[in-house]
Amino acid sequence: MAEVATTPPTHRQLFVGMQQVALSSFGGGLSAWSERIVVEERQWMSKEEFITGLTVARLFPGPNQINMAVYIGSHFRGLTGAIAALLGILLLPFSLLMLLGLGYYYLHETLAVDRVLSGVITASAGMALSMGFKIAGAYSRDPVALLLAGSSFLAMSVFHVRLVPLVLVAGPLAMAWYWPRQPKP
Repeated sequence: MAEVATTPPTHRQLFVGMQQVALSSFGGGLSAWSERIVVEERQWMSKEEFITGLTVARLFPGPNQINMAVYIGSHFRGLTGAIAALLGILLLPFSLLMLLGLGYYYLHETLAVDRVLSGVITASAGMALSMGFKIAGAYSRDPVALLLAGSSFLAMSVFHVRLVPLVLVAGPLAMAWYWPRQPKP
């Protein structure tokens, strides 16, 4: 397991790190790239800290990785760190997206553009699966976590349960199960 850095990242490092996440994952796979950069490359957090942050980010409304950038920035530098990380993940990618949107508006009927976009979608699906397997590995020895994940998957994919009711039921169950308990004397 990789060591976690002892000194917290600076505002500049948060901005550049989140910008690296955003640009590395352009087209999808933000969670996988975020984990790779924050945990494996920069060693700002342990895998467990990252998964905790990702869970928190997914509970709040809005895009998960925007929430994750805010979580990471505030974890290390408070409000100003959250702003630095948020700007890092949004500023350049948003500008590039606007330029790409303008280009797509003029070139969307070109067959080559359609084929390139099909390839990007396939790669994005692979990155999302990769992140799922990485998270599953962290919980592979926890039967309750696997039961909750499997039940949630079946509820959504087989029984077509909507996300909000599922979170309202599974969330409190998971929190009750994993809530820290006082050891018995």
